[in-house]
Amino acid sequence: MDHTSSPVLPLETLRAFEAAARTGSFSSAAEKLNVTHGAVSRQVAKLESWLGLRLFDRRARGVALTIEGQRLFQRTSEAFALIADTSDRWSEPRGAAVVRVSSIPSVSGLWLIPRLSRFEAGPTPLRIILHVDHRQTDLGDEGIDLAIRCGRGAIPGRISLKMFEEWCFPIASPGLAAKIGDGPPARLLDHPLIHDSDASGWRAWFAAHQIDYRPRPQDRRFEDYNLVLDAATHGLGIALARPPLAEELLMAGRLASVDANTVLNPVSYWLDRPAGQPRQAAMELARRIGAEAGLDPRKLENFLTTG
Repeated sequence: MDHTSSPVLPLETLRAFEAAARTGSFSSAAEKLNVTHGAVSRQVAKLESWLGLRLFDRRARGVALTIEGQRLFQRTSEAFALIADTSDRWSEPRGAAVVRVSSIPSVSGLWLIPRLSRFEAGPTPLRIILHVDHRQTDLGDEGIDLAIRCGRGAIPGRISLKMFEEWCFPIASPGLAAKIGDGPPARLLDHPLIHDSDASGWRAWFAAHQIDYRPRPQDRRFEDYNLVLDAATHGLGIALARPPLAEELLMAGRLASVDANTVLNPVSYWLDRPAGQPRQAAMELARRIGAEAGLDPRKLENFLTTG
């Protein structure tokens, strides 16, 4: 693909290009950026494809800039210097102990952040950089070491390991839960139901009771599970508890169980990583996450050494 098919310069490629140009090596650039050699190579190839120019001569020992590459390096160096010349900026930490983790907002806020200090502590201290995003990005191209997501299976191009499943049950604010009381499952349909962008959990819960549920106008939909729980705590309807994401609110008494019947959510939690050899810090964090999730150590080691 050349630049005529994409009017926006892929800015994420420039950092990889600049590092490779400055060090004269994709491997050295990868070490400087704390990503894999393959990630740097792919970013540079993407930039060359966009520009329609060859920026490096690949040699047996490192790389050398072409004439076009030298021109771009001069301009990017000036641009980066301009960006850096500001007194009020945030610089992302770098170093061998830095691990970049990607996840969606609900998993980040409800599962990762409460455990972040424990994951970073230990005999080998780590620094976790959390990338919160709904997109299913190419982890290698984005420089992501690990990802935690909700999904129905493995994603092509990633090494995936199922972390845990969800046995869901209906919950509401204590006041609404008391009003609903005990009774047959169908009584829940007298109240608004709350779900995120995927209502399959509610469909599965009602299907277990031979009820065909389809979202109704009075039901409420939010794009993220964080908002689903917020709406439930404010008495706007009934939500499904998705352990372990709802555990803290239930333990704090801000939400209460409405019905003890549980159902297996079609969506599970997955730990993903890019193909290739993980960095040592990423492997250490994966082991800490695996221990917290109760993963079989043998499956975890296979996840870390496969691909």
